[in-house]
Amino acid sequence: MKTVKRPGIFSYGNSMKRRQFLTFLTATASIPTIISACNKNDNNESGAIDLGSGDTGILNYFYALEQFQAAFYAQVVTTPYGDMTDDERSLITDIRNHEIAHKQFLKAALGLIAIPELQLDLSTINFLNRDTVLSTARTFKDLSVSAYNGAAQLLTSTDYLLISAKLVSVEARHAGYIRDLLSYGSFADDTIVAGGLDVVQTPDAVLAAFSPFFISKLDASHLPTN
Repeated sequence: MKTVKRPGIFSYGNSMKRRQFLTFLTATASIPTIISACNKNDNNESGAIDLGSGDTGILNYFYALEQFQAAFYAQVVTTPYGDMTDDERSLITDIRNHEIAHKQFLKAALGLIAIPELQLDLSTINFLNRDTVLSTARTFKDLSVSAYNGAAQLLTSTDYLLISAKLVSVEARHAGYIRDLLSYGSFADDTIVAGGLDVVQTPDAVLAAFSPFFISKLDASHLPTN
């Protein structure tokens, strides 16, 4: 198997510790603005968790996706597939740490109006099989990038738009490296770049793809659409 080098694959990590990254992002966010924007989101009559509306809803949407990714990569590190190389283990551990940092940052930014910790079901994923793990990682990294691309344009706060851009840049680098592990040189093939532009998907489409892994039901009906 070809070893893939990863110099500079991340925009932070080697040169910036996780705590420094969180501090940097927090400094750019007007957290009181979003906390005062609306009340804490509660379950609706159907038992689904309401993501909320406006910028709050979009950040909660991102937070839900980061919860899944943090859990997924934590499990990959905890139960590594048998033929995992040292380079792969290092890379996947870095990704896990980044996803945990993203999750923690979004939770802190949302404060009292953050959705709760979601119940997830990863039991259908064979974490002992390399192809299954990396194919699943590729699918959901691509989805994550398309999710940020699709929802960032719905944000009204320039602070949150800047944060979204920083987060998606890291997600895109993750996606590129995972793709190279599966097939060297496929980091930017035409399944993720259409006509030179990254794929964009709506929250409804992205959440439908994630839904088999979410025990908790999410209500995205109040998210902005334009």
